[in-house]
Amino acid sequence: MFEVDAVGLACPIPVVRVQKAMASHPNEPLLVKVDNRAAKENVTRLAQNKGYSVIAGQIGEEIHIELTPRR
Repeated sequence: MFEVDAVGLACPIPVVRVQKAMASHPNEPLLVKVDNRAAKENVTRLAQNKGYSVIAGQIGEEIHIELTPRR
């Protein structure tokens, strides 16, 4: 699972980093770490539009978003 650490970054930077990770690691699950609700919502929307399933959960101050490509 490839990890994208976007903690402390404001949108659109988390979305841009996730787009790059999707392009460079196609068909591979991604773990995205963010720390604000806007980034979570925007990354989730992007992933769903690109055909990924999304599972998100809070761990301390961080939000972890697991993105799995649908086959």
